[in-house]
Amino acid sequence: MSNFPKNFLWGGATAADQYEGAYDADGKTLSASDILPLSGNGRKWALDHPLEAAKKDYGFHPARKGVDGYHHWEEDLNLLAGMGFNVYRMSVSWPRVFPEYGMNKPNEEGLKFYDKVIKKARELGMDIIMTIDHFDTPFWATEQFNGWTDRRMINEYIKLAKTLFTRYRNEVKYWITFNEINALLNYPLFAGGIDISKCENPLQARYQAAHNQLVASAKVVKLGHEINPDFMIGSMIAGIVNYPNSPYPQDALEAQETTRKSYFFPDVQARGYYPLYAKRFFKDNNIHLQIEDGDLEALKQGTVDFVSFSYYSSSDVSTDSRIKAKKTAGNFSSANSHNDGGTVTWDAANTVINPYLESSSWGWAIDPIGLRYLLNDIYDRYQKPVMVVENGLGEHDTLTQDGKVHDTYRIKYMSEHIKQMGLAIHDGVDCLGYTMWGPIDIIANSTGEMSKRYGFIYVDRNNEGEGTNTRIKKDSYEWYKKVIASNGKDVSY
Repeated sequence: MSNFPKNFLWGGATAADQYEGAYDADGKTLSASDILPLSGNGRKWALDHPLEAAKKDYGFHPARKGVDGYHHWEEDLNLLAGMGFNVYRMSVSWPRVFPEYGMNKPNEEGLKFYDKVIKKARELGMDIIMTIDHFDTPFWATEQFNGWTDRRMINEYIKLAKTLFTRYRNEVKYWITFNEINALLNYPLFAGGIDISKCENPLQARYQAAHNQLVASAKVVKLGHEINPDFMIGSMIAGIVNYPNSPYPQDALEAQETTRKSYFFPDVQARGYYPLYAKRFFKDNNIHLQIEDGDLEALKQGTVDFVSFSYYSSSDVSTDSRIKAKKTAGNFSSANSHNDGGTVTWDAANTVINPYLESSSWGWAIDPIGLRYLLNDIYDRYQKPVMVVENGLGEHDTLTQDGKVHDTYRIKYMSEHIKQMGLAIHDGVDCLGYTMWGPIDIIANSTGEMSKRYGFIYVDRNNEGEGTNTRIKKDSYEWYKKVIASNGKDVSY
């Protein structure tokens, strides 16, 4: 007997800026991702200096090509349906819908693309989880007013959300306001369109942007429920379990503080107010938020219906300088600094290698039990339904001479994580669904690489954007099909 409920949502997730490509098609303008070069070519510097980076000719910008999903979407949806998906998590490209600042009407040519994708997915039996903003802030926002540091972004975001809510009120039930909203603290360009090098007080800027996004999220939750009361609108964080490295009480406190930096966001989105620990943090760090009349009331009125998260890895937190010399890696960092990928993950200065866990080729700790822990922790904290909307293994996949990919390592990783998710449901967690990341190979967000592959479907494209874009089923494709058909009962490998 399966631990998963009969109506459980099984599927996968992609993001427009990593998947679509077609950066200048049908009126689209640049997003924050579109100005970034490949890892090893100054990507880390560009993340912190995007206005200067945009003036450089890097020759190749990975997000501008993606995996050409803009022209392969129908083929890809048919492949996803072939695995039995009953849900597909996707996002829109904000600058495809609103290519310029201050537009009163959206770009119809851009919306027509999403019309086709959503219609086809529905015909194939898939519900849609729509992420309104998935690290796809328009670059015009960075140029005009340094992204979410400015309150003008709230109205621009509401305009986007209202357009989508109204147009797809009968086609889309599940919505996520911001992808990995807590990434704003460590990934200000992706998560907020912010050139952090232009901020006099970077910490103040990050938390002001966070306030602006939290207000925007609350306002669109309320708006969405007015447009369709049946909408399920949720929050999302990059989820990570932070273990204290030792029984030393200071390690436990440090792990708790690190965790709070992630939970700060859903604490506000699910409860409707700033927690006391956040107010203390603001005071201790001389952070003074611009809170306008009506903001706090908006937070109360716009609490989310569910809490969702990504989960790839766990973290081991230490305050011992001798232990801290042994570093680990995470969602926005690389174990090898020469890879020039992303910025550091949550309090990476205090995260160390966990000796009890194996690591991926990118240095991420592999911890299936952490998923069960996190599901229970989040559900206990908010008592709202939860979703695992990203989980997967990025690895080097080898295409054999006979055109096969034998990714047994991915099957093992996912099998163990799905088992633990089932156990969490058995614990009593109300988990609505699981959309693994990402069912088809797309460029990696942190590095822009194609060589870091997550998919059940191989895409013939290399790090330099060369290849035929041919789609090839990996061994994991048939495995996940079996998992879905058994509703999570058969995860054997």
